[in-house]
Amino acid sequence: MAAPKIAVHLITWGADDWKRGLKEAQELGYTACETFTHTAMEYQDDPEGFLDLLGEYDMALSALYAGAMEGDFHDPDARDDIVDSNAEVAAFLAEIGTDHIVFGPGSRPDDGPSDHDLQIAAETIDAAAARCIDLGVTPCVHPHMYTEIQDRHEIDYIMEHTDDDVVFLCPDSAHLHKAGMDPAEVIRDHGDRVAYAHLKDVTPEDEDAQAETFDMDRHDEALPIFCELGLGLVDFAELMAAYDDIGYEGWLTVEIDQSTSTPRQSLEICRDFVETDLEVPIQDVTYR
Repeated sequence: MAAPKIAVHLITWGADDWKRGLKEAQELGYTACETFTHTAMEYQDDPEGFLDLLGEYDMALSALYAGAMEGDFHDPDARDDIVDSNAEVAAFLAEIGTDHIVFGPGSRPDDGPSDHDLQIAAETIDAAAARCIDLGVTPCVHPHMYTEIQDRHEIDYIMEHTDDDVVFLCPDSAHLHKAGMDPAEVIRDHGDRVAYAHLKDVTPEDEDAQAETFDMDRHDEALPIFCELGLGLVDFAELMAAYDDIGYEGWLTVEIDQSTSTPRQSLEICRDFVETDLEVPIQDVTYR
């Protein structure tokens, strides 16, 4: 079985500096990335220009993050706008040869979504996903902290009540862990729906644990929720065993929202962890 493919999210460099992110990611050896949807869509009328930019850094695009950009999935009044906006992003992705779109959820109701909310969300996700599939782009729901799809019941409900031919799952190891789940268990239980993934770690909350895993001298502010791979709480050995169990050969996108040093240093730590500890090469000529 082939190994998963490694991409890097340019979020660590920030929306205003994502082109420097391309340059530094290339220098670190990454050959594929996910980036900000709104910046990529600035090239909506010039897809060749976007491909030329990626080509300058010998970089492939793994996916763009869309979903509930125009309202919440559980808001029936937002459905048409959500469907149209995702179809627009998917059309751009199809034009440039990228075949995955991430469906990020919308805001979380104060008491969490009811089953009625989730039913409406599932119907909206189905409708938006069908438009993407028609364009040859695979939509992957991304459970995310503090959103309408956060907890295990919400993930299971959406997977059970959406079309398994058009709606897929993007597990994020950190968000699943932070929400109280075992990421490996979720991956195994929904293995036939996993089509894209974020590889992410959770900062230890205990100060003593933080002191053991971080060079505290370099931190002049509170640590972010998410940290470099291997420095946090996610059990990556079990996670990768789960991906192996389901035969996953798709994208694993390395992501750290905020660096406590520099983006380059953080993504170098992640690169070394992926290649040395996970034994997955970050370069693969088959998708360059």
